[in-house]
Amino acid sequence: MKAKIYITPRQGVLDPQGKAIEGSLHSLGYKEAGEVHMGKYLTIELKGLTPGEAEIRVKEMCEKLLANLIVEDYRFEIEE
Repeated sequence: MKAKIYITPRQGVLDPQGKAIEGSLHSLGYKEAGEVHMGKYLTIELKGLTPGEAEIRVKEMCEKLLANLIVEDYRFEIEE
């Protein structure tokens, strides 16, 4: 099974990468581009776990290592 993990800056947290991308898009003529938020996308192959165990393990991984919970939010999907 596979976990797809999405990590994004929390609302209200300064996102310099997102602002830089937004500015670059505008300078390239994409004036329709609104607020840009730069995040991370990860996939992790999981072996030998039930779907319920996988959810618990991935949540632990996110909270202990992958996401900085002070400034980032995360969500994930488990695919069999």
